[in-house]
Amino acid sequence: MTLAGLTLRAERGRLIDKITQIDGVFCLALILIAVAGALMMFSIAGSSWEPWAANHITRFGVAFVLMVALAVIDLRVWAAIAYPLYAVSLILLIAVELVGDVRLGAQRWLDLGPLGSFQPSEIMKLGLVLALGRFYHGLSAERARLSWWLLIPAAMIGAPTLLVAHQPDLGTAVLLALTGLTVVILAGLSWKVIFAGAGLVLAALPPFFLFVLHDYQRQRILTFMNPETDPSGTGYHILQSKIALGSGGLLGKGYGLGSQSQLNFLPEKQTDFIFATLAEEFGFLGCATLLLLYAAVIFMALRTASLAHSHFGRLTAAGVTSTFALYVLINGAMVMGMAPVVGVPMPLLSYGGSVMLTVMVGFGLVQSVRVHRYSEVTASKSSLI
Repeated sequence: MTLAGLTLRAERGRLIDKITQIDGVFCLALILIAVAGALMMFSIAGSSWEPWAANHITRFGVAFVLMVALAVIDLRVWAAIAYPLYAVSLILLIAVELVGDVRLGAQRWLDLGPLGSFQPSEIMKLGLVLALGRFYHGLSAERARLSWWLLIPAAMIGAPTLLVAHQPDLGTAVLLALTGLTVVILAGLSWKVIFAGAGLVLAALPPFFLFVLHDYQRQRILTFMNPETDPSGTGYHILQSKIALGSGGLLGKGYGLGSQSQLNFLPEKQTDFIFATLAEEFGFLGCATLLLLYAAVIFMALRTASLAHSHFGRLTAAGVTSTFALYVLINGAMVMGMAPVVGVPMPLLSYGGSVMLTVMVGFGLVQSVRVHRYSEVTASKSSLI
């Protein structure tokens, strides 16, 4: 056999070895959640694969293959693209402000002509985590606790958050801010700064509510506090969701028998409120089972983060996991009437390609951290700029 043949065989062997190191139980949990979403979409479409279930499964299949492909990429490559990806994402968010498409009163999309449109804020969710992980990888523990260096990650988080909030997309802006804050805290931020920051946020809430939020956003918050004041208007979503949740009882009404979703009383039943659809048909037991799957995914991803030898690997895996956990927390609270309706879907369960792609690319990074957990990412001075 020639030297080229031996080299090719060795490369194939290394690739197969990397793929076998991907967490199989983790992948199975993701598949089960996606299948549950497809089954609910099949049910609410009147036992039809169209228009949602078939597309959902196809998109998940493509995204799953992409996750596996990204998992074999060396962690040092992720570190190398961290700052460029963040910079490109920020430029695209600025482009949205200048030339973005306006739909339903929001300017969130960039039109790519025959390729369709996309939301740059989805790219920023990953770009922010990578950039913060790269920044703190090259920062000493002392500087990470409390120093003027904190201004840099504050700006890195604040710039995209403000741009997204201006679109307006309050749900994604909150996700970006909380994800960034989670990475900063995990990097070793001083508790003094955390408590001081929490106090400032609380003090800023009244003027933020009165002078920064749009009228419809203020109305959502007021409706959340008392949806019965406008049951057929702004309170309709929350009230119908609560009816669906309560009517499911312990075991649910049965597959395909949910009146709120089947009779179209429940709005956005295939996206934002699909969890309420599941609650109506499968009851408390079905919801608890799904939440256990989500908890298992979060636990396994955090365990992967803890196993990484590099600070970059730990922070990025934990950051991606926090984004996923926030999706679940915010959507669950929203559906149960414990948070305002902000348009945050239940990941992998809800219909929609953008969020699914973002989540699976992020999990590709998490599995890359697992596969390359012994890799060391060089901390150079360039990582601080």
